[in-house]
Amino acid sequence: MYTIYLVEDEISLNQLIYSYMLREGWNVVSFTDGEEAKSAIGDKPHLWILDIMLPGMDGYQLIREIRKIDEAIPVIFISARDSDLDRINGLELGSDDYLAKPFQTRELIIRVRKLMERVYGKTIHTPLIVPPLGQLEYSPYTIDRQARIVREISGQEIELTSKEFDLLLYMVSYAGQVVQRERILDEVWGRDYFGSDRVVDDLIWRLRKKMPELRLETLYGLGYRLVRR
Repeated sequence: MYTIYLVEDEISLNQLIYSYMLREGWNVVSFTDGEEAKSAIGDKPHLWILDIMLPGMDGYQLIREIRKIDEAIPVIFISARDSDLDRINGLELGSDDYLAKPFQTRELIIRVRKLMERVYGKTIHTPLIVPPLGQLEYSPYTIDRQARIVREISGQEIELTSKEFDLLLYMVSYAGQVVQRERILDEVWGRDYFGSDRVVDDLIWRLRKKMPELRLETLYGLGYRLVRR
C-alpha cells in the first residue's frame, strides 16, 4: 500500500483530497502546516503533495528539506499560483509535477496514480468480473451481451446508448455489491478519464428512467448497488 503525505492548509480541500485518496486504497497522512510536515520528513513516504503557500514553512522550503533527506521521493506541487515562474521554480527544486488550483480532484488522483506507476511500477488491479457471452436475465429484462441489446419480458427492445449498456453490464457483473463512483469511472470510462465524476450519477439516472424495474440503489457516501434478482 502506498503512503502519501499531503500538505495543504485549506481545510476543506485537504479533507476532500484526503477522502478521495483513501478510496483509492492509499494510506494518507495530512498536514496543514509546513513546520509540522517538516518533522515527518524522515518517515519517507512514497509521495509528497505540497501546497506552495503554507503557514510556518512554505512548499519551496519544505521540498528543499525533503531533498536533503531523499532526492528520489516523488513530489507534486499544488498551488493557486499558476505562473510559469512558479512551475519552473518547482521543477528546479525537484518537483515531479505541478497542478494549479482550482483543479478537479480526479485529475490529481490520476496524476498521482501515473506518477506512482512510473516510479514504483504498475499496481495490480482486480479485473472486472465479466459473465460469459450470451444472454443474462435480470427480471423482467433480458440482456444480450453479444448483440448488446436489452429487451423487456414482452420482447420490446429498450434503446440504450453504448455507455448506458456498458454501465448496465458492469452493475450486473457486481450485483449485490456496493460499487464506488470512482471505481465505476475507472472501469466504464477508463482510468485516464479527466471529466467530472457526476457523469456516473447522470448515467445511473438515465438507466433508471429507461429500465424502471432495475433495482439500482444509491448508498449515499458509499456508491451504488444493484439488488440481486
